[in-house]
Amino acid sequence: MQSRHFENIDSEGVNLKTLVEGEGPLVILLHGFPQCWYLWRNQIDAIAASGYQVAVPDQRGYGESDAPEDITDYDILHLTSDVKNIAEKLGHQRFTVIGHDWGAAVAWNTALLHEDAVQAVAGLSVPYVRFERPEILTKQEYWGDRFWYMAYFQKPGVAELELESDIRRTLELIYFWFSGDADRSVSFEKTKESGLLEGLGDAAFPTSWLTKDDLDYYCRSFQHNGFRGPLNWYRNIERNIQETPGLRNKVVSQPAMFLAGSQDPVLAMPVGAAIDSMNRWVPNLQTNEIIKGPGHWLPMEAPTAVTEKILAFLKQTSGG
Repeated sequence: MQSRHFENIDSEGVNLKTLVEGEGPLVILLHGFPQCWYLWRNQIDAIAASGYQVAVPDQRGYGESDAPEDITDYDILHLTSDVKNIAEKLGHQRFTVIGHDWGAAVAWNTALLHEDAVQAVAGLSVPYVRFERPEILTKQEYWGDRFWYMAYFQKPGVAELELESDIRRTLELIYFWFSGDADRSVSFEKTKESGLLEGLGDAAFPTSWLTKDDLDYYCRSFQHNGFRGPLNWYRNIERNIQETPGLRNKVVSQPAMFLAGSQDPVLAMPVGAAIDSMNRWVPNLQTNEIIKGPGHWLPMEAPTAVTEKILAFLKQTSGG
């Protein structure tokens, strides 16, 4: 891996290991689950070369950033404050934020909670959505006897034990079965007593978009803090709604972009259904595109297309 410049940025007592490259208007790239800054490895240099400063943190709980103990340290108020604090520590009052998966959720909410600071916002794979009844996502009772991963993630220690027992196998299975390479005709109907990885077939790696070296890097990343911090993000889904009543009818006012892969399983989930209402809640949505072929890991699976879309969006919204 090429040499990279990292800074340790303090966000209210939490150290965030953040890759920082380039000079110019600030673009913050946010990863999701289970990832780290390395998700954006194919976009960083092109954005920096186009005249921007790029900041890409290991978000709290991930990689070499701090992983606070308390579950409440991972609510949306802390996560969005981290983004704003990164910008301020780098000397920027305004910035563009682009996120993937959970990073998209943080990006959308940063645009809402820190409206004056966010110049433009983009989400990949996860559209803007606010569930006023978040227990539908977190309580097993709404899913009957069917396995639902967000409900499975709620009890501390259970999913950690499964996912940390063999980190490489965990990442291989999640990355493969959520990618465009997976056979979508294969059914994985499981009962509520199942684990996340139970019943999944073998993962076909390496691929053109995820090499052995890439997997090695991801494995090292998760060896620092394990999965407790990342899973705590899911344990705040209900709390996030309770803490932000003022966002109930608020729209994302900034210029925005949404991208997803056509084979992304998230599109078939409750979150994915929100794509149909994006124009209502994101009225300045300049790009809303489904890219044919990729699955969930859009910045890795379609690096050229994603880079081009981001650069075009930045040019539209910042004049860069």
